[in-house]
Amino acid sequence: MMVRLGVARVATALAAGALTVAALVAGPVGQASAAPAAPAAAQPSAPIFDPAPFDPPPPGSNKWDCKPSSAHPNPVVLVHGLSANQAVNWGYIAPLLADKGYCVFSLTYGRAPLAPPPLSQVGGLRKMEDSSHELADFVDRVRHATGADKVDIVGHSEGSLMPNYYVKFLGGDRYVDRYVGMTPLWDGTQLYGVAQLNRIAGQFGLDPALGVVLAPLCASCREFLHGSPFLKKMNSDGGPAVPGVTYTMIMTKHDELVIPYTSGVMPKRDGAKVTNIVLQDHCPADLAEHGAVAFDPVTAQYITNALDPDHAKPVRCFPTGPDTPMARH
Repeated sequence: MMVRLGVARVATALAAGALTVAALVAGPVGQASAAPAAPAAAQPSAPIFDPAPFDPPPPGSNKWDCKPSSAHPNPVVLVHGLSANQAVNWGYIAPLLADKGYCVFSLTYGRAPLAPPPLSQVGGLRKMEDSSHELADFVDRVRHATGADKVDIVGHSEGSLMPNYYVKFLGGDRYVDRYVGMTPLWDGTQLYGVAQLNRIAGQFGLDPALGVVLAPLCASCREFLHGSPFLKKMNSDGGPAVPGVTYTMIMTKHDELVIPYTSGVMPKRDGAKVTNIVLQDHCPADLAEHGAVAFDPVTAQYITNALDPDHAKPVRCFPTGPDTPMARH
């Protein structure tokens, strides 16, 4: 139990680090006129590093011979968050859903080939527009393997936002039935004032320089910021919700990365079914923060109810959080 929570903390720390790169790059840009350092001594070239062995699917996921049952006709596609991967993000949710009879699939998307370790081992770093094409291809593969017409999506953090680009702009609304997002950010984040720094950089003409420095490491980072062009496009034409898709958004008041947490509220729209849930409205003792939500048994109950509303059960509360072992349910 505690190992899983430790993994959640690592993923959260990586995500926070990636998001704050946007603030840190101002240092290198401002120092561009400094005298160049002496060239380093030649070093032996490092062997090419294959990251694949470090990205196994989580237990219960990517069983490509799985055939959906009549009780759960839609395969579930799990979409991880920024600076995570399928193994880190879904060690709890994937086997839980598989045990309930779902065909579960997951991927690691958006790797940045020029990013140094540990960022080279995680995903979500490419522009979300690019990652959405990876997701589209993966959904097609899942549908072909299972024979299903549609899939359900369960996403965390960036995985609650990026898939909607596929749904809204790439025709994914034809293939997505239910869409569950944990710690979403439809209005972006104002973490550490980075959104304000990003806006000021643009006003002073530093925007291109910041983009050149940041893009190889985390091209998606600036897209999460409040007021970004990506989010403006996502919220255009009546809002992010797409008619025909059933959305469930799950937020926590203890989110330290999505600031304010109410950025996760999805505006309602005619033709789209939208349910917004704040964990502490029903379970005040749930202390789960951004990363821990993916390992939280209260959140898990909301997910299973959203995926199978005809058999929804009352949500039981547990005093869960970063320092509390997960309760079984």
